[in-house]
Amino acid sequence: MDEVKVVVAHSERATLRVGDVFLKVDADQARIDVEVEAMALAPVPTPEVLWHKPHVLAIAALPGATIGRLGGPSTGSPAAWAAAGAAIRKLHDAPLPPRPGGAGRNIVALAAELDDECELLVRNGLLPADLVTRNRQVAEAALRPWTPVFTHGDLQIAHVFVDGDEVTGIIDWSEAGQGDALYDLATFTLGHEEHLGDLVAGYGTDADLDVIRAWWSLRSLLVVRWLSEHGFDPFAPGCEVDVLRSRM
Repeated sequence: MDEVKVVVAHSERATLRVGDVFLKVDADQARIDVEVEAMALAPVPTPEVLWHKPHVLAIAALPGATIGRLGGPSTGSPAAWAAAGAAIRKLHDAPLPPRPGGAGRNIVALAAELDDECELLVRNGLLPADLVTRNRQVAEAALRPWTPVFTHGDLQIAHVFVDGDEVTGIIDWSEAGQGDALYDLATFTLGHEEHLGDLVAGYGTDADLDVIRAWWSLRSLLVVRWLSEHGFDPFAPGCEVDVLRSRM
C-alpha cells in the first residue's frame, strides 16, 4: 500500500505525495488558479494536472530527480545546469502571461518592504546589524527597472527535475507571472554560486551577475524571518543566512 508522505507543510499550504500523485492543498485558491494557468501556458515541461478542486490540486510525479537542493550538494552535472538555463531562457522568451507574478513586484513597494524587513531582523535579534546593512547595500542593485518576461517566480533548485542532462519538468508555479528574468536566475542559483557560469552558459545571453547577486541578498533578507516562523531553518549550512554571510 502506498504511504502518504508529507513533502512540505506549514500554515498556508501543504504538499502530500501518495504513490505517483502529489496533492497540493492551499488556503489561497488564487495560488492554485495561477499554478494551473501557468503550467498550461509555459513552453517547458511541467507536471500533468490530474484534477483540481477548491483548495486542492492533484498532479503527476515527474521522471528523474531534482537538480539539487538549497543547503545540499548539487547532483546535477554542468550539462544539466546548462540545460536548465536553456529551459529558463525558453520560458523567458515566451509570450507574457496575463498577470504579474512573484518576481514582478513594484520597485518602490519592494524597497519599502525590504527596509521594513531589515529593521525587523535587527530589532528582533535574528541577524546582526552589520550583516543586514551590508546585504541591504548589495540588494540595491536589484531595485532597478526591468523589462517584464514570463517568470516562474519561485524557481528554487528543488523545483527543476532532470534525467541525466535533460530537463524533465518544472514544478510549483503558484508565483508565476510577469517579472524580472534575473530574479528567476538568482533564485535558481541561490546557495550554488559555483554553478552560475554553467546556468548562464545554457541561458545563452549576457546576464548581469551583479544584479543576480543582489537578488540573492534581497531574497534572503526577505525570507529569513518567515522561514524561522514557519518551521524552516534559514541558518542551516548553505542556506539563506550563509548566503548573506558570503556577501560580507
